[in-house]
Amino acid sequence: MSETVKDIVRSFYETDLIHTTEVFSQYLHPEIELYWNSSFGFNKKDFKDIVSMFKEMSSSFDSLRCEISHLIAENQTVTVRYTYFVRTIERPDKEEAVAHFITIWELKDNKLYKGYQISQQGDNTSENMMSFISK
Repeated sequence: MSETVKDIVRSFYETDLIHTTEVFSQYLHPEIELYWNSSFGFNKKDFKDIVSMFKEMSSSFDSLRCEISHLIAENQTVTVRYTYFVRTIERPDKEEAVAHFITIWELKDNKLYKGYQISQQGDNTSENMMSFISK
């Protein structure tokens, strides 16, 4: 049975991206473009930028865990809503939500090709965190 586009996207986000950056070529198309709107403004990233970002994160975070609340696919497009949780090097015993995301991915050659992403800084209040639980 071949992997579905949802399987590919889920597998990417479930990978330990700060400790295994060599897997990026398995998931990201070489011509990837990520268009990212955040509370810090707009940013466009390519393959090298994305790998670099996760390498930089590995110097601040002891661990990075992704929790997906929604994963919806139509043809070669997947929308994923998720939260990244981190443990910092300074406080490895405390996990906190660092950011919430919604990303729409277009896949090409079974790899993430074009991404349209919005993000918001993490909010660890219980009411907010409950909104990310899939029902």
